[in-house]
Amino acid sequence: MTTFDAAIVGGGIVGAACADSLSAAGLSVCVIEASGVGSGTTAAGMGHIVVMDDSEAQFALTRYSQQLWHELVTELPTNAEFEICGTIWIATDSVEMSEVKRKQESYSEHGVESEILDESSLRTAEPNLREGLAGGLLVRSDSVVYQPVAARFLIDRAKRRGADVIVGKRVIEINGTGVKLADGEFIEAKNVVNAAGSAASDLSPGLKIVKRKGHLVITERYPNFARHQLVELGYLKSAHGKSADSVAFNVQPRSTGQVLLGSSRQFGAEDGEIDYAILRRMTSRAFEYMPLLRKLSAVRVWTGFRPATPDNLPYIGKMPAQDGIYVAAGHEGLGITTSLGTARLIADEILGRDSAISREPYSPGRDLIEH
Repeated sequence: MTTFDAAIVGGGIVGAACADSLSAAGLSVCVIEASGVGSGTTAAGMGHIVVMDDSEAQFALTRYSQQLWHELVTELPTNAEFEICGTIWIATDSVEMSEVKRKQESYSEHGVESEILDESSLRTAEPNLREGLAGGLLVRSDSVVYQPVAARFLIDRAKRRGADVIVGKRVIEINGTGVKLADGEFIEAKNVVNAAGSAASDLSPGLKIVKRKGHLVITERYPNFARHQLVELGYLKSAHGKSADSVAFNVQPRSTGQVLLGSSRQFGAEDGEIDYAILRRMTSRAFEYMPLLRKLSAVRVWTGFRPATPDNLPYIGKMPAQDGIYVAAGHEGLGITTSLGTARLIADEILGRDSAISREPYSPGRDLIEH
C-alpha cells in the first residue's frame, strides 16, 4: 500500500492550494473530496481577493495571500477571470467617513495604497450608486477571481506533479497514520491536512467552527454597470455578528459583464434551500445603494455554508498533541483571498521551513474546546 507524504481532506480552494504547495515542494500528495473540486464552500464565495485590516493577524494573512495571487496571475487560465478591479468601501455619512479615514491611515501604515473619495468622485467612479452617499475608500490592488476554475487549476497542477485526487468519497476519520473513508478504505499518510471547510470540526473535534449560510445572486450581462467591488462599511459589522442573521451591500462586477450580488449571513440554518425572506432583505439593502439594480434580471440564486471561528481568524497549523495532523479551515468569507497564504503556511510547518509571516495567530490550539 502506498503511503503518501500528505493526505488532504477537502478539494475546495484551500485544499487545492495545499495540494499545489505541498506537491511543489516534492511531497507525494493525495486529495480526497466528497463531492466535486471547488463545489462546496468555495462555490459559495464571491471570489473577492481583498486586504482586510480588522486585526494585525488578518491583515498579515490577507496581504501575504494577495501578493501570492498576484504572482500567480500569469499562470491562471483566462476562464479564471482574474481581474484587478479594486474595492470601494462605501460610506453613507460623516460617521462612516471617519472610519474611511481611519482605514486609509491603517492601510498606509502597512504599505497598501488607497484613495479617499468624496461624494462627487464616488459618483464619478460608480455612476449607478445613489446620490447622497458621503464617499468611500478606493483600494486599487484588490481583485476578483472565478474561484471554482482557480481551484481546479491548482488541483490539476498538483496532479501533473503526481498527486492523486479521489472525488466522490467521504472521509469519516483522520489520525496520525492516515484517513478512513466511509466505504471502509484506509489511505495511509505521514501527514493529514484537514481542509474540510464547514465539516472540519467533525473530523477534528474541539475546533470552534460554526456554519454560516449565505446567499448569492448573479444577473444577466450588463457591461460596466459596476466597475469596482463595492462594499458598504457596515459589511464589517455584519461579518462579525455572532448570533443574529444579517445582510450587507456587496456587489461585484464580473468580466462576463454580469453583476454578482451578496451578502447575507445566517446562523443555525442547516438546509441549502433559498430563504426568500433573507433574500428580500439582502436585495433591498442593495437597492438602497444602487437603485437601478432593481431593473436587472437575475439568472441564478444559490446558497452555501462558510466556516466561521470565534475570533474571525482561520485555523492553520498542527493540531496540539496530534502528531501528523494539521488544520486549514475556518476561513469564513476570506477563504478565496487567504487560500494561497494558508497553503504556504501549512507547507512551511510540515517541512520545517520559516514562514514569511508569523504562524502563531492562526494556531488551532489557541481556543480548542475542552473535552
